[in-house]
Parts: sequence; structure tokens; C-alpha cells
Amino acid sequence: MFFYPNVTGTAPAGLTPQAVRRAYGISGTGGGSGIIAIVCAYDFPTALNDFNVFSQTFGLPVETSANATNASNAVFQVIYANGTKPALNAGWAQEAALDIEWSHAMAPNAKIILVEAASNSTADLFAAVRKANSIPGVKQVSMSWGGSEYRSETNNDYSLQQSGIVYFAASGDVGGKTIYPGTSPYVVSCGGTRLNFDSLGNLISETGWTGSGGGKSAYEKRPSYQNVIQAIIGNSRGVPDFSFVADPYTGVSVYDSTPYNGNSGWMVFGGTSVSSPALAGLVNNTATARGSFSTSTFNELATVYTNLGSANFRDITSGTAGTFTCKAGWDFVTGVGSSVGLNGK
Repeated sequence: MFFYPNVTGTAPAGLTPQAVRRAYGISGTGGGSGIIAIVCAYDFPTALNDFNVFSQTFGLPVETSANATNASNAVFQVIYANGTKPALNAGWAQEAALDIEWSHAMAPNAKIILVEAASNSTADLFAAVRKANSIPGVKQVSMSWGGSEYRSETNNDYSLQQSGIVYFAASGDVGGKTIYPGTSPYVVSCGGTRLNFDSLGNLISETGWTGSGGGKSAYEKRPSYQNVIQAIIGNSRGVPDFSFVADPYTGVSVYDSTPYNGNSGWMVFGGTSVSSPALAGLVNNTATARGSFSTSTFNELATVYTNLGSANFRDITSGTAGTFTCKAGWDFVTGVGSSVGLNGK
């Protein structure tokens, strides 16, 4: 998991959903439909309460049910991946808070389902992904976790190929380094940027974040949708695909009342853990506005790469991450860039 709590307190700090939506050209306060599944590890006992506090604060739909696990809930639900409530892990609860709140912020009318893995082991996390695959109506699955690439990682790619679902994964929070599942060709790999505002809250610019993970995969081959950038990536899967604000110094507001290391309440988080759920919500919002959902990650990314260089993406041309530098067109820091509006995704 990749997140940075900078501020804690009793009132929101950090970027609000309204400010971020405005920065990415998303008008109004609604949008979205269907279900977004968030896969995270361990139990988050205050998930329903914290989801509603965040929602009430920023004028988003709230879940009226008092039972987080009720399947008939309209806006938010928790599912235990193996059928049993996992143990509490307050650090992972922070991750879950970020994920459920910011997917909701970008697609307020979609239902958010938190799928809790029994532990943070690779086996349990991918079992939770497969549980998410089995939920009727799921359109997007977000995974804000990952680890170093390994030779047998391709053996887990089958979990990321359920028809009708688009998968999202963080590209990582070490600049110029890759992680799995962020390198899988079956996920939208989500990189990180920094949003720069003036004193009135107007967007001045967007730059690459120094911590944005990226590079060539050591084990995954170039997928067909990346043929357009073959000259840059060769025969390897290149990441990220596109990006979202992730710099913790221009981080987003998150509410988590489960104490961890003495911190609870309002916090400011960053990292590509923001990018993955937020872009899952943004793509959900886009598909809803279009009137049709992508049938797979390959289909989604074929659309994204077809729109490389178009007005539907903001080309990020300044900033560095590791040994990589942002440049015109696709790069290893921000991919095709960041989203503008609700077209081309």
C-alpha cells in the first residue's frame, strides 16, 4: 500500500472532491453507475461510518443502511472475500478509507463495494480479486497495492481477465520503479502527478510526481494496445498508462476514525493509491456518460491509447521520477498524461 498521511485533525485538509473534479474538467457533482469493487486487505471496522462522514462533508450520496454487509445497500457495502470477517489492521484501514472515499468522489452514483481480503498475502489478495469478479454488476476493480515484480507474476494475470470488468492498479510510489500487478497488461496502470493551484484555487499546471512508479516490465510482454509506443518500450509492457494527482504535498482529504499510530479523523493522503481508485471512478463516470462500459481492460486501454495526444488527455511535459523525465507524448512518469473531461476513456 502506498499512502502518506500528512495532516490529521477534526476538519478536512487537502484537496476536496470538488477541487479535483474541477481540475480534471468534470462538471457537476454526480455521475457514475453500476459497481466499483475496491480490493483491500484486512477488516476496516469503521468503513461505513467513515464513508458517510466523507460523503456528508462533501455533499455526496450517503449509505442509509446501518449494516455495512447488507447486500441490498444502495451506495456502499463490505464483503469478506473468504466469507469470514478478517482481522483488524489499522494501517490497511487507512488504505481502504482512501480507496472507498475517492472512488466515490469521482463516481458518486456508482455503488462502492469494499472486498476485504483475509490478509495482505499475494494469495489472499488475488482470492479477493476473484471474489470481486463474481459480484454481479461490477464494472471496475481497483487495487491500490503491489510489490516487486517476480518471475511467476504472469501466473496471476488470469485473475484480471473477467469479461465486462476493467481493472486498475497503482503504478507504485518509488519513482522509476515497477510493481506488480501494476505491470500486468490486464490492468490500467495508474501513475501520479502534482496539481499546482494559485491562491484562488485555479489550476495553474500539472506536473509529474517524483514518486510515480514506471518503467518497462521485467516479465510482461508489450500488449497490442501499446504498439503505438513500441519505439519507446520495445517488446515489454510499459507503465503507467495514465495518471492522477498523487503528490502527498498536494494530497487529498480522507476521513478514517480507526486509530493508527495515534492518528485518526481527517488526514491528507497521496501516492498512486489515490490514482487507482480515483481513475476507476473517473472511468466509471465516463462510461456512464457515454452510455456503455468497456468490456475489458484491453478494450479500455485501446481507447486510451487511440486518444494519445488528443484533447481528452493533458500531456504532462515537466517533472521527473527516478531516471525518467516527462516529455511530449507518452512517457514512463505519467503515461499518456492525465484526464480532461469525460471523453476518450
